[in-house]
Amino acid sequence: MAPVAMRTAARSLSDAQPVPFWLEDPGKPAALPALTATEHCDLLVVGGGYSGLWTALLAKERDPRTDVVLIEGREAGWAASGRNGGFCAASLTHGLGNGLARWPGELPKLEELGLRNLDAIEAAVSSYGIDCDFERTGEIDVATEPHQLAELREMHETAERLGLAGGLELMDQDALRAEVHSPTFLGGLYDRRGVALVHPAKLAWGLKQACLDQGVRIYENTRGLSLDTSGASMAVRTPYGQVLARRVALGTNVFPSLVRRLRHYTVPVYDYALMTEPLTDEQLASIGWKNRQGLADTANQFHYFRLSADGRILWGGYDAVYAFGGRVRAEHDQRPETYLKLAEHFFRCFPQLEGVRFSHAWGGAIDTCSRFSAFFGTSHRGRVSYALGYTGLGVGASRFGADVMLDLLAGERTERTALEMVSSRPLPFPPEPFAWAGIGVTQWSLARADANGGRRNLWLRALDRMGLGFDS
Repeated sequence: MAPVAMRTAARSLSDAQPVPFWLEDPGKPAALPALTATEHCDLLVVGGGYSGLWTALLAKERDPRTDVVLIEGREAGWAASGRNGGFCAASLTHGLGNGLARWPGELPKLEELGLRNLDAIEAAVSSYGIDCDFERTGEIDVATEPHQLAELREMHETAERLGLAGGLELMDQDALRAEVHSPTFLGGLYDRRGVALVHPAKLAWGLKQACLDQGVRIYENTRGLSLDTSGASMAVRTPYGQVLARRVALGTNVFPSLVRRLRHYTVPVYDYALMTEPLTDEQLASIGWKNRQGLADTANQFHYFRLSADGRILWGGYDAVYAFGGRVRAEHDQRPETYLKLAEHFFRCFPQLEGVRFSHAWGGAIDTCSRFSAFFGTSHRGRVSYALGYTGLGVGASRFGADVMLDLLAGERTERTALEMVSSRPLPFPPEPFAWAGIGVTQWSLARADANGGRRNLWLRALDRMGLGFDS
């Protein structure tokens, strides 16, 4: 980083608060009391992020007579659900490329189900009156290097060949810069209907209230400590009590699963983001962006960025950090070296915004698996279901995962449970130090590919052959 760019980036961070912008909202609800006794219910949901909240709400929609309890280790939405970028995508597979590589025969169906899922989220936001700044403005994948432009053209051609190009628009440099002006933009692929933007914490809080309104009993600051059978019930022990339930749905995602055999299938990867102060009218005019789309560049080490309801820019991504041992720790939520890098990249993208300051800087862990999209299953003879490994897609795909978990608990064969994507499982990660070394080599190789015109080295090609590569 050049000295001038470094000084500009450092000055922009001088007032940044080390907390997630979304969770500072004054509308944050009060925490609910912890469980201090023994509860009985038909369905226990463990986890108060999107995955658990959608599961509890959909269970009530399917049958209002179902007695549902939800427990959350801290407060609903405090972790990944309240600190992400707010991109609510229809994709269930992390893009056409990844889906085509893994489930080519199912991809049209997966795309259809994903769009229906996003439509259902929009309908739920409306019907439950959830005030979460929901905007279905779409997303533009942006090319900043010539090889990325060629990759976007190829992706568009693939979508057309598969009959999946509805709502997709290939944009040249002039068309893209007319939408959002950056001297780094060479072109883009605009998905007009497949992405909505939300205030992520408000979505979680709205789902929490919808659950309460439907009769779900929610206990916060109540961590599930163990999962065992107890006669005809499942027993989940908590710090001050326990829950006995006929069925259990696990929405713990990045945190260690109560089903121990699943713990090697996901690893926590830390993602970081910055939020600017509100932009002035003149600053907003200098970049355009009147249609408020979400944006993401298409490098392996990519940035995602969007406007908030009050005219700020969220700028995140690039570094994806795995800490040795794979433990979720609060000290990993802050990483000044990444904030400095992100700030420098921001001003490279938008040099016309020099002088803008960042008000918030934060990080958090997301769960990723070796196939880069969620996987599902049951344990304890079908009495426990789980959905894990969303790899950044959880804002939207968690609702689909909730439906899958409920289908599995009901023992139903549905259009969801019939999918190979649902019945298959990714490869587990190896134990340490092999996981740390392998992830490190992969990240280094992806960075080298970005610097070398997208050319994948022997390591990445070997991962591709084993079904462990990522192709968006």
